Amino acid sequence: MELLFDVILLKSEPLRLFGIKLFNEDLFELLFRLGLNLVISYTIILKVYKATRKDSEYLFSYLVFSPMVFFICHLFASTKLSIGFAFGLFAVFSILRYRTTTIPVKEMTYMFVIIGVSVINAISTKKVSYVELMFTNLFVLGLMYILERYILNSGIEIQTIMYERIENIKPQNEPILIADLEERTGRPIEKVELLEADYLKDAARIRVYFKK
Repeated sequence: MELLFDVILLKSEPLRLFGIKLFNEDLFELLFRLGLNLVISYTIILKVYKATRKDSEYLFSYLVFSPMVFFICHLFASTKLSIGFAFGLFAVFSILRYRTTTIPVKEMTYMFVIIGVSVINAISTKKVSYVELMFTNLFVLGLMYILERYILNSGIEIQTIMYERIENIKPQNEPILIADLEERTGRPIEKVELLEADYLKDAARIRVYFKK
């Protein structure tokens, strides 16, 4: 009887590889939190942000940032980091830069929201109920949707265009540039921004703000 009891205990022991469990019950919690995070984040990206943009310049970055930040924060939270190490993590986020172009403030705000939602879903403790967690996510989603669609809707659409008449990007030729772009697109233009100029290829990348 004692031998049988020992066999049952042995079978109940989880399998390990190099001393690490192959399976942990926390996996189900991870999958639930990941699913919630992706639903909220991707809804903000694809249904709120993308709906007001004609180009997808930052779409890839947002879609990748969400799960990556979630996994990093969830892994670090599992190891019970010290406060100093946690501040170091956010210091790493603060030095992330895209040096090839200037990111508008609104795009940076969306990136901050995506990172913030992922961090909340990853490191919220068991003291926070799932109802509170879902309320927080839905509140952020609803806030972004209402602000973007109804309150702060300026009637402007944004599109990035490759432009080959590089002589028109000079500040003194801005009226000529706008007139040329309006003739090509058939739409009234509010303003233009020069993002990048390649004088070897005689081409420039321009962000154009259209009136709806």
